[in-house]
Amino acid sequence: MTLLSKAQILQANDNKTEQIEVPEWGGEVIVAVMSGHARDRLEASIVGKNGGSNLQNIRAKYVAASLVDENGDLLFSESDIAALGKKSAAALDRVFAVAQRLNHITDDDVEALAKN
Repeated sequence: MTLLSKAQILQANDNKTEQIEVPEWGGEVIVAVMSGHARDRLEASIVGKNGGSNLQNIRAKYVAASLVDENGDLLFSESDIAALGKKSAAALDRVFAVAQRLNHITDDDVEALAKN
């Protein structure tokens, strides 16, 4: 196996995406692997500073952190999460499942965040 340099690591295109159909929304969306920064920010929003957890709109939070446009830019901001959380649970679950798979987030990971 080849030992990578700093430049090779920083230049590597590791932003995988998957386009999926969401019939409830009448079209397709692009689900992307989150950046390390985005995932840390997401997890920080779930695990509070005092050790409690905030699981409100957890699927909407993951979906907002994973849906991108054709240029790879996030479709939603943190201010959109409440509105996104009001969308169909079936649609959110469909996108959430793909976001979980692409980002290697297991159900155990979600439970561990809730416990921490």
